[in-house]
Parts: sequence; structure tokens; C-alpha cells
Amino acid sequence: MERIYLDNAAATPLDPRVLDVMMPYLTTAYGNPSSLHYFGQQARAAVQTARSQVAHCLGVKGEDLVFTSGGTEADNLAILGFLRANFPDGGHLITTAVEHHAVLRTFQALEQKGYDVTYVPVEADGRVTADAVAQALRDDTVLISVMYANNETGMVQPVDAIGALARQKGIAFHVDAVQAFGYVPIRPLEQGIDMLTVCSHKIYGPKGVGALYIRHGLQVAAEAYGGPQEHRLRAGTENVAAIAGFGKAAELLEAERNDRVLAARRLTDAVYERLIKGDARFHLNGRRNHVLPNIIDFSVDGVDSAILLIALDLQGLAVSAGSACEAGAVEASHVLQAMGIEEKWLRSSIRLSVGKENTLDEIKRAVAIIGDAVRKSRGESL
Repeated sequence: MERIYLDNAAATPLDPRVLDVMMPYLTTAYGNPSSLHYFGQQARAAVQTARSQVAHCLGVKGEDLVFTSGGTEADNLAILGFLRANFPDGGHLITTAVEHHAVLRTFQALEQKGYDVTYVPVEADGRVTADAVAQALRDDTVLISVMYANNETGMVQPVDAIGALARQKGIAFHVDAVQAFGYVPIRPLEQGIDMLTVCSHKIYGPKGVGALYIRHGLQVAAEAYGGPQEHRLRAGTENVAAIAGFGKAAELLEAERNDRVLAARRLTDAVYERLIKGDARFHLNGRRNHVLPNIIDFSVDGVDSAILLIALDLQGLAVSAGSACEAGAVEASHVLQAMGIEEKWLRSSIRLSVGKENTLDEIKRAVAIIGDAVRKSRGESL
């Protein structure tokens, strides 16, 4: 069976050029970056090179980046670390109702510790408005956290407008850009972003490594104690191979982003035109504008998404029912609920996310596979 992988929003394949960069640090260049001898300094140089590569991709200084184990740790370090350092006794926090659970559950935990949180609702298309965020502001608001683009629907939030608002009010602004990083040019210094989360495995780098940008001068406190690694904010020996791979992936992204965007948009447009448009059995979750080019999320009338995913996998097609971090969950998507999606669509959502290795021929075959599976699931004649 020739399989088709359309779940790139969950994880992208490792680019061979990234693997080439990683290999020495998995084999011969095995020193600890904290060691003073040749082997250690060899590893340290790799970490610093990667730091410069990721920072350059974001238009920031390498000294303002902290490497982490991924997006979840970076989100937690940003939110909890900022509050520990600046507002340990409480305050008012703002986020949205459609955040990734790495952010959403962090804020829910903070509520249990006495912080007051406003979860700003989104419009029917899944986007929050800057006006809604402005209306949620209070005199004691100390932190705003809004994702750049949603991991389920791909809808892009008005980060620039919210950043301008936060800067005007002197409120710290954190952005989870994990899903957006591969397709949207991001410039924290120009966008009023104080803390920004990115990770590697969405941009054809290895899993298990991410980064947090922290605006120079902003105080963030560590949660884990140990050595002085990562500006004393993330103790522990660095994962040199993964970090080196992340750096190379960021370098390639910067050079190839425009081509990747155009190719991805062509493929998801084909899905929409060939499968969803004009067919009452399908409901597009979100819109085809203000959305990442690589993601298209839709629901199927009368079909349970878990059953459909299994049927598609048996035919060699890999897609998702939403966030990969919530695979197997029986409850309806909190993102679709926040968007006010009708009950009949809530448990039948499917997310297709394309990557740079996918082809139009694969999309045509995928559309045919989905169409047959939907007809079979609904008891329609093939």
C-alpha cells in the first residue's frame, strides 16, 4: 500500500539536510557543551550556531532565546516564569478560548492558585478580535497570551493589533507561534511580542526541541534548578543534536518559506474545491482566508471522526481529528465549541495538513479515498 501522509501539523518528516547536520552530534561529536575541553567546545559551538540560526529567522538576538524540550515547555516557562518573577501573588490574565492545551491548562491551573483569568471568546470563524481583547482589559491585567495560529483550524489571529494594544498599555504579551512558525514571517520586535514560543518538529526538524524568545530586559524566573544552562532558565545538559537540527531547519525555513506557502496553498485549495465546496455533507471549520496555507479543517455530516480516521488509515491515508496532543479524546473539540459549531458537526471534524513533500496527485487520491469512506460510513452507494 502506498501511504499518504497529510498530518504535517502534528509532525513533519525530518529533512535529510537536517539529519546530516545532526549526525556528528549523535556519533563522534559527543562532548558536553559545558565542558571546557575540545569535545565540549565543539558541542557548545553547535548550540550557539543553532541559536543564531533560529534567532535570525525571527529577527531577534540569539542571547534572547532559550532552548527547551518543545512548545509545551516553552509555553509553561513563558507564562509561569513571567508570573513567578513579576507577579507571584496574583493578577488578571487574558487568553482566548481556543488556545492549545499547553496554554489553556496552564491558565486553568493558575486560576486554582488565585489568579483571575479572562478567556476571550472568538468569532464564528475562530478568530478573536483586538476589540474583544481590549474590552477584557482591567487595571490589574498583567499578561496576555494569544496563539498566532490555531493548531486545529489554522485560523490566524490578529497578533499585530493585540501586540500594539499590549505595548500601549504596558502589559506583557506572549504568543504561541508553534503552528504559525513554518508559514508566517514572525518579527517579535516589530509586533509588540514580549515572549514567543516556537518548536522544531513543525518545520522539518527533530522532535523534542523548541525555543522561547524573551524580550531583552523582561524578567522570567526558572522553575527547574540546577546548572547555568540557557541563561539559568533551563537547567540540564543541552540536547545538542536536536538543537543543531532545529537550527538547520530554521535556516532552511527562512530560505524556502515563500515556496512552501505557495505549494501548500495550492494543495489545500484543491481539497476545498474538489471535496468540500458546494457539498452539504461537509462543513468548513473556519474560513479560507486568514488561515494558514497548510491546514484545512472540516466536519462530515453523520460520520464520527474516530471511525472515519480508522477507515482512512486502513486505506493508507493519515489525517487527524484535530490536535495530535488530544488524539483519542472522546470529548468534542474545545476549539469548535468555542466557535459555536452546531452539535452535529462537533464530533465529526477532520484536519488535513499538507507539507512540502506532498503532491497534487496525492491530494487527488486523498480526496477520492475520503469521498469513498464518507459514502460508505453514511450508507450511500459507491
